[in-house]
Amino acid sequence: MEKAINRQKVLLDHLKPSSSIYSCESSLYASACLAGGSAAYQRTSVFGDDVVIVAAYRTPICKSKRGGFKDTYADDLLTPVLKAVIEKTNLNPNEVGDIVVGTVLAPGSQRASECRMAAFYAGFPETVPVRTVNRQCSSGLQAVADVAAAIRAGFYDIGIGAGLESMTSNPMGWEGSVNPKVKINEQAQNCLLPMGITSENVAHRFGVSRKEQDQAAVESHKRAAAATASGKFKDEIVPVPTKIVDPNSGDEKPVTISIDDGIRPNATLSDLGKLKPVFKKDGCTTAGNSSQVSDGAAAVLLMKRSVANQKGLPILGVFRTFAAVGVDPAIMGVGPAVAIPAAVKAAGLELDDIDLFEINEAFASQFVYCRNKLELDPEKINVNGGAMALGHPLGATGARCSATLLHEMKRRGRDCRFGVVSMCIGTGMGAAAVFERGDCADELCNARKVDTNNLLSRDAR
Repeated sequence: MEKAINRQKVLLDHLKPSSSIYSCESSLYASACLAGGSAAYQRTSVFGDDVVIVAAYRTPICKSKRGGFKDTYADDLLTPVLKAVIEKTNLNPNEVGDIVVGTVLAPGSQRASECRMAAFYAGFPETVPVRTVNRQCSSGLQAVADVAAAIRAGFYDIGIGAGLESMTSNPMGWEGSVNPKVKINEQAQNCLLPMGITSENVAHRFGVSRKEQDQAAVESHKRAAAATASGKFKDEIVPVPTKIVDPNSGDEKPVTISIDDGIRPNATLSDLGKLKPVFKKDGCTTAGNSSQVSDGAAAVLLMKRSVANQKGLPILGVFRTFAAVGVDPAIMGVGPAVAIPAAVKAAGLELDDIDLFEINEAFASQFVYCRNKLELDPEKINVNGGAMALGHPLGATGARCSATLLHEMKRRGRDCRFGVVSMCIGTGMGAAAVFERGDCADELCNARKVDTNNLLSRDAR
């Protein structure tokens, strides 16, 4: 009954007083009401008020402290991607309602200032605000989701969701003392567990073998190397002009970084099997089957569909749903196995409807567990490699995965309609978002069109 009332409200909101207008549009409204639980989802594409992505770019991802960005300031990582989403779409930066940047490790006020500075470097006027968001490893995706939510709420029509991390400048660590109260609450204690220990917990509790983990890592490197060699990443990567400083002489060499530098094309199961566990003497989590510590940034430009249409901008994708969930902190890596079904259900879909997945490979143990738990087809997941090969710049990963997913969906065309980005989150959470390929919004595709208005209420007639 509640659904019927809500559908009738939608109908009445859009009824026009003119009888001529009403007669030509009533079948459309009626069929939208007949779309069942997907009525709102269908209506948004028809009426132009859903949230679309028109551009998504990332920097290369480089190894922390020894890669191509070891001498690059964090704001100089963010600047190129902010600039790219504006220049490549010819958008007036004055029209951007907000820039939200996911970032994790840097002190909050300092990083917020760096992001504001980066916006100025990229050519944004002082009138465009900037803020940061931190939900650990999902921060970049949270930034995209926050912008999508703000557009849906009507706060503004155009926004940028971005992510940034320089793990060279801001290594992981805890500052200050820990509240002694933590000793009386086990779950609070588990929030302080090293991430590698949570990986060991997942492997032990759910029986993920060392061989399975190493094989997942080999596959990640193999796919990333193939994607690089075939030029797939060129559509999403913005080359970054920067410098490399010689640690001995102090000499600076200008360089332009245009490819990811953590990929090991020749990685083998035999080689990875020789690596020793890092977190437990008899464990199975190694440097080879864990995500790399990295530097990088990414940005996603979102807007209301009607605005994109007015500007004649091609639509790369549609933001459908987002879900963040909580799980046991001791096995935080299982987060995607809970978050993905929640996001997919919210989109009115089934797991089988999803054509591609970008699941962050924080650790092979949790990646393999989530893949097996959800019974996902390995050929649909991280088809261009994941964080074990590319790297995991914490705050940037969600936006980076979104860019990688959307460009791959575009390449696949009609064979790929829906995609999911997901990751686990330190302290025990998971996040996931559902995207749809940009040219896939079939008008009223699962609605039964009617020619009469006999389903309308007496008042509406």
